[in-house]
Formats: sequence, structure tokens, C-alpha cells
Amino acid sequence: MDRSMPLAALRGAGKRYGAVRALDGVGLEVRAGEVLAVLGANGAGKTTALGLLTGRIGCDEGKAELFGRDPRDPLARRGIGVMLQDTQLPDTLRVDEHVRLFSSYYGDPRPLAETLALAGLEALAKRRYGALSGGQQRRVQFALAICGRPPLLFVDEPTTGLDVEARRAFWQVLRALRAGGTAIVLTTHYLEEADALADRIVLMAGGRVLADDSPAALKARASARRVHGFSALAPEDLRAWDGVRTVAIGDDGRLDVSCDDVEALLRRWFAADPQLHGLEVRQQSLEDAFLHLTAAPAARHDEVSA
Repeated sequence: MDRSMPLAALRGAGKRYGAVRALDGVGLEVRAGEVLAVLGANGAGKTTALGLLTGRIGCDEGKAELFGRDPRDPLARRGIGVMLQDTQLPDTLRVDEHVRLFSSYYGDPRPLAETLALAGLEALAKRRYGALSGGQQRRVQFALAICGRPPLLFVDEPTTGLDVEARRAFWQVLRALRAGGTAIVLTTHYLEEADALADRIVLMAGGRVLADDSPAALKARASARRVHGFSALAPEDLRAWDGVRTVAIGDDGRLDVSCDDVEALLRRWFAADPQLHGLEVRQQSLEDAFLHLTAAPAARHDEVSA
């Protein structure tokens, strides 16, 4: 498959719900064999964007494409698997019955045993859906999304309700699917999850795309670095220094300083506090980049409103 051609795309897509503009001229592409994470706070437009791409709703402006067709075309939708955040399934059916039923909708589904194994459901195959825990039900919903061997998979908050071990196991399955050529669109509130899995991140706020880049490139755009250290100085002392962005006190009592120039900060800090110790210098995290990139449009909006 030509990885330069998008499997799905939004082109200048707009969507309104009454007076609320949920999407405003959004453009994004989903490419073969990649994991694309769509991130943003609640109300950023993520769910609406996925609704357009999966054909559950239509654009008011612009265009949505799925395998070169309108996403509402049943022929296009046969090529996707979808795991939504809120899914209602009959409680009385067994796990294997659900998977067999959904597999029957596809021309070349995975064997039942393979689907159950990928979703970690072998031991639960004969259990009724209503008797499963929340995390186990999420596994069933994932099984239904992958049973048809879709070349494009949408997973919305897939690890909600999973413990740490189950979440890591799920990551391994997503990586294996990607290695097999499946394109994956992921929405998640776990920024660690996006950082670990995504080849590319689309960051949204206020119905618009703020950034579209690799996790490493997004972190580089939040150019500040963090320095942790035990110090006799008060946080307000450091906040007054040039190049210091933020100062906080960590749970361990160390000061957590975000700054533009680590070397300059450390020279001044040692001069002001010779007993400074326990130093640790860190690159910005994806969470830092997320907060930095989403704060900038908010600041511009405040300036305009003022």
C-alpha cells in the first residue's frame, strides 16, 4: 500500500451544533501504517472529528474522505474498525457470540481464536458480557473493532478502566497491529500513552488543529527545560529571575524550575545558594508541550477579548 496516500482525511471540515462551532476548518490526514493520536481537552473537537471520519455524522463545511469515498458510504465503512468510548452491547450474549456476530459482517474476518487472543479474552470466551468487569468489557469492544482485519482502526480512549499491566499489554497489541500495516487513530487522555504509541500527534483546541507533528517535534517546540533541586531559596526568589518560566515545589520538597537556559540558571542558582544539591535536569515532557501549545491560543484569545 502506498503510504503517501491518506486512508482518511478532513479537508477544511466544519461542524456546528446550534450556536456551538465544534470544528472550524479542520484539516488532517490518516496515513497507512501509522499511529495517529488526536489529543485535546474536553470540548476540543476530537469526538466530532472522529465522527466525521467514521461517517457517523456529516460535515457542514469542507469535506471528509474515507478510502477516497464519503465516510457515510457503507463500502468505505467496511474498511474500518471502531472502538468507541461509550458502547452498549447486549448483556446476555457470551463473549464468543459477540465476536462471531461481528465477524459475520466482514468478508474475510480473523479466526475467532486469533481475535480472542489479541484481545486477551481466551479465558472469558464463554462468559456473558454483562458479567464482565469494565476493563474486560473494553477488551470485548476492542475485539469487535479488530475482528474484521480492518486496514484502519479507530480507538477512542481504549485503555480507560484498565490497570497498568493490562494497559501495557494493550499497547503491545496496537504495536503489533501497526507492524502488520494497520493504521490506527487513537484518542486518549493519557499523554504517556500517546507518547509511547504515536508516530504523529494532532493537537486540537477550540475546534481547530494547533499542531500536527511527531511527539519528539512537539516536545521540542516547548523549548524550556526543567531543573529539580533542593535549595534554601524560596520559589518566589527564582520566579523573579530572567529566563525562568515556572517554579513549583515537588512532592519530595525539591524545587521544580522550568527555564529557557539551564546553564545560565545553574550558574546563578549556585552563586545564590552554594548548598544547592540533588540536581536533575529533564527535557520537557509531552504534557509540558501540551500545556505550552494549548496555552498560547488561550492567551491570544484573552488579549483579543480584553
